[in-house]
Amino acid sequence: MSTRNQLTGTVTEVNLGSVMATVKVKLDGGEQVVTASVTKEAAEDLGLSVGAAVTVLVKSTEVMLAVE
Repeated sequence: MSTRNQLTGTVTEVNLGSVMATVKVKLDGGEQVVTASVTKEAAEDLGLSVGAAVTVLVKSTEVMLAVE
């Protein structure tokens, strides 16, 4: 796999919408939580459920946040 940023963790929450799903993953070794947005179909195909062990793959050229 070409993705360098791979973080292991456990699914703590899955929220299925009509088209998209949000999945919260508590990373191993701490209290950090990552939230991923995936298609509902992908979440179902992967069998994502609370307690599932997963690997978070981060492949992005840019992450931006702004507050006022």
